[in-house]
Amino acid sequence: MSGLESLYQELILDHAKNRRGFGLAGSDADATSHQRNPICGDEITVRVRMEGDRVASLTWEGAGCSISQASASMLAELAAEGLDRTGAERLIEGFREAMRSKGTLELDEEEFGDATALSGVSKYTARVKCAMLSWVAFEDALRRS
Repeated sequence: MSGLESLYQELILDHAKNRRGFGLAGSDADATSHQRNPICGDEITVRVRMEGDRVASLTWEGAGCSISQASASMLAELAAEGLDRTGAERLIEGFREAMRSKGTLELDEEEFGDATALSGVSKYTARVKCAMLSWVAFEDALRRS
């Protein structure tokens, strides 16, 4: 394993253990989305609160593998930066494109922050749904808000 792969693995494990945005905050959310991966049993609920066109908060609860938990944590961290709706949609689509690339497309660290560590997941088709679960829930919640 290269030094970068080792660093990414540590980052994924850190986010899986120290989950940012974990715990469904308040009932003042504009939208909630629950998603489940029937293949592996991962589940996640994402709650989004908007202030105008900006994501004011993204909180979540869920159970599943380290990849699904880390991905949700990384997404919550990105959303905490106050994404606007268009930026959030662009981020989701960029993440989806990278996950479908089968390892040919790396996520940009400046845009995706810690979620860059998930780039390698795209090489493992069975794990892509784990990484995408919270992003799909976020996309659904944005549509509902």
